[in-house]
Amino acid sequence: MYAEAAVANSAQQREALILEHLPQVNWIASRIHEKLPASVQLDDLVSAGIVGLMAAVDNFDPSHNASLKTYAEYKIRGAILDSIRGLDGIPSHRRKHLKQVADAISAAEQRLKRSPSEDEIAAELGIPLAEYQQWMVDLRGVSLGSLDVIENGEEVGLIRFIADDEEQSPERLLQNSELERVIAEGIGKMPENERTVLSLYYKEELNLREIASIMGLHITRISQLRAQGILRLRGFIDHKWPSSKGIY
Repeated sequence: MYAEAAVANSAQQREALILEHLPQVNWIASRIHEKLPASVQLDDLVSAGIVGLMAAVDNFDPSHNASLKTYAEYKIRGAILDSIRGLDGIPSHRRKHLKQVADAISAAEQRLKRSPSEDEIAAELGIPLAEYQQWMVDLRGVSLGSLDVIENGEEVGLIRFIADDEEQSPERLLQNSELERVIAEGIGKMPENERTVLSLYYKEELNLREIASIMGLHITRISQLRAQGILRLRGFIDHKWPSSKGIY
């Protein structure tokens, strides 16, 4: 009887939190919708955002240095961006590979207690290395998703898209600083070549051709390393900030 009452109370609290943060979904969806073609329906973005909000409420861990409002914003934006098919340049028939690679990297990391190599990721997937590398070429349009947004065809802002432009409170700046720390930690755990590619791409804002020239590698190889590094980093961020439960 007491257990049933506790479950009912927990369900009521969950519903109350979702209702409390629904205006946040509408606001974020509207802001993103302003940047998209007229063919994209606002209601579709709101629906995706509600899914992200529910994930935030269910997975939020208050022991981390972030408020539910900030964590919900991260999840809502991520869910909305992930719902916009074609925005990241990945054909729909390749999206299954995105999930498979992310899961393979996570499984290999847990088993090996370190970042797996390309060969080890391919082995986890049960495919030859050459086939895995071709997957990375096919997934070259992948971005950091919930941490990036497309503006005028360009990816912008790891942190910028998380914070409200109008809100620069000490609390928000501290939360952003924590996310930056997690990103830096994730990049630091990568193989050196992937770390270099992401640093040149995001920090130095170089394009793939410029990075290929600097590193003395073919642009196709740079594309592979960028996609693989991003998938590692997305998984690391989902694991570390601020919930220990991933969203894949």
